[in-house]
Amino acid sequence: MIDLYYWTTPNGHKITIFLEEAGLPYRLKPVHIGRGEQFDPAFLAISPNNRIPAIVDTEPGDGADPISVFESGAILVYLAAKTGQFLPRDTRAWVEVLQWLMWQMGGLGPMAGQNHHFSQYAPEKLPYAITRYVKETSRLYGVLNKRLADREFVAGEYSIADMASYPWVVPFERQGQDLNEFPHLKRWFDAIAARPAVQRAYALAKTINVKPTVDEDAKKVLFGQDAKVVK
Repeated sequence: MIDLYYWTTPNGHKITIFLEEAGLPYRLKPVHIGRGEQFDPAFLAISPNNRIPAIVDTEPGDGADPISVFESGAILVYLAAKTGQFLPRDTRAWVEVLQWLMWQMGGLGPMAGQNHHFSQYAPEKLPYAITRYVKETSRLYGVLNKRLADREFVAGEYSIADMASYPWVVPFERQGQDLNEFPHLKRWFDAIAARPAVQRAYALAKTINVKPTVDEDAKKVLFGQDAKVVK
């Protein structure tokens, strides 16, 4: 059984998509990040970076004690290895998936996240910052669009690379992007959106967070953190 510590963010969606695709039994453990539940000592023992998602595998393959994993990319790799799904064993294919997973973790996610922050949440609208991140998001969409010009999915076969990137493209309108400008990306996006497991994952999110907004109190929790929160 997998215990998934989760909230309804793109990084959270990555893991519910995988679990639904793989048919792996799991229990949701909602962590309301807008209320500061990510600072609970019990959660920090699992996720020392005070971020969701995190998992605890209560039945690891070695039959020993439960294993906890934090960071969404690491969780995807762990679950893929556990189930033997969505991460090929062939070295060249494995490298393809891993490098595009890292591309999402180091590029698309952080840049789109800053795009969201400065365009949606910052108390002061800074034109330079908004333009900077909208353009960088556009560049990354362009990279993905070019990659998908001659293949169905990011690394050939459907994989954790697709599961990682898709949730960060879902809010494309908020990111100031028009998918019609990226036809190969749009084709890929529509194909993933139509997958039953993806639809189940997003339907589940609506039962956890029926009001996915960031109010002023939540902003104080989410955007005011410094080293003091980890002491």
